Amino acid sequence: MSYIIGVVLFALGICVSVALHEAGHMVTAKAFGMKVRRYFVGFGPTVFSWRRGETEYGLKWIPLGGFCDIAGMTALDEVTPDEAPRAMWRFKTWKRTVVMCAGSVTHFILGFVVLYLMAVTMGLPVLTPQTTEPVLAATSCAQSATTEKQLSEDSCRPGSPTPAKSAGLQPGDKVLAVGGKPVASWEQMLAAVQATSGPTQFDVQRGDQRLALVVDVPKVQRWTADGVKSVGMIGASAQRASPTTQYGPVAAIGATFSFTGTMFSETAQRLVEFPERIPAVVTAIFGGERDPNTPVSVVGASRIGGEAVERGIWVLFFFLLASLNFFIGVFNLLPLLPLDGGHIAVVWYERIRDWIRARRGKAAGGPVDYTKLSGITMVLVLIGGAVTLLTVTADIVNPIRIGQ
Repeated sequence: MSYIIGVVLFALGICVSVALHEAGHMVTAKAFGMKVRRYFVGFGPTVFSWRRGETEYGLKWIPLGGFCDIAGMTALDEVTPDEAPRAMWRFKTWKRTVVMCAGSVTHFILGFVVLYLMAVTMGLPVLTPQTTEPVLAATSCAQSATTEKQLSEDSCRPGSPTPAKSAGLQPGDKVLAVGGKPVASWEQMLAAVQATSGPTQFDVQRGDQRLALVVDVPKVQRWTADGVKSVGMIGASAQRASPTTQYGPVAAIGATFSFTGTMFSETAQRLVEFPERIPAVVTAIFGGERDPNTPVSVVGASRIGGEAVERGIWVLFFFLLASLNFFIGVFNLLPLLPLDGGHIAVVWYERIRDWIRARRGKAAGGPVDYTKLSGITMVLVLIGGAVTLLTVTADIVNPIRIGQ
């Protein structure tokens, strides 16, 4: 049940984000005096609507985003005589740019707000891998595990030795050296322990004290991907670094800006790598292992959101929601029609072209004829539709799962 609730909540979050995207267009268009005919949440048949001033607002049956109808977005759009003076294409370049950027900016603001609220409540995820210090979280036993199943068992078998505990090592102790060899990370300590056996001196920091404890390290048989090996073992687990960092209300502002910058960089990297990851999506559809770095659709993201709620990992749920807002915002600004970025590119092409013509003593050219771009637009729409179909199919037949 919690899984279904998570899927619904995540899908609802996406729908609200897209609806607010369109609201961003509407608010800025109205602020500049453009004629906004309609603003609806959802698609399909109308559930209800009302008119306030010159704009019709309403809700439609299919709650997938929404739309904002601005009169005269291009010179080819039909407008009534009373709408013509306020047609969008007649306004200054910078005003049209602001209106078309407003949707993406809304996504960026939403993503920032989600991250800020995470920073002051549950904490922001630690994205960069951290070196685990050689600090003990707990002591247990040292016992052989010759199969992968035995390796995953937590319980100690009767009679198993407890070298670390017997030598006086305690949770919270920081190991400084093993057999006289300094160690700076848990990985270094583990390698040193596995390579030794018998009575071995462990230099330990405990509070303000530095202790020298002798641990009788036994050799045990342990399963590895390369086969069963005989290694030294003391029976201790590492104190893991927190996966999140929490901030106060003021400190969270700077931390969120920094975190947002990192996410923008990663989003740009994903967009660059997007085309080369599509073949892996096709492979996954036909039974291949699903690469967790392949693109996901709204369906896939919602499924991951559902799993996060089911497991109580709300940090992942909100992080994924913020990430998706940043991705949609950046993607929508790509200079490709019919995306907002494509319309912005056309607007600025007109502006630069007219500036060059003015320098040559020529009159400004007319608006770009979008019919001449219809072929390219249709190709891009078909490619986008094909990619969407592939990712949705992969997310249904071979979805990415948490921990994959």
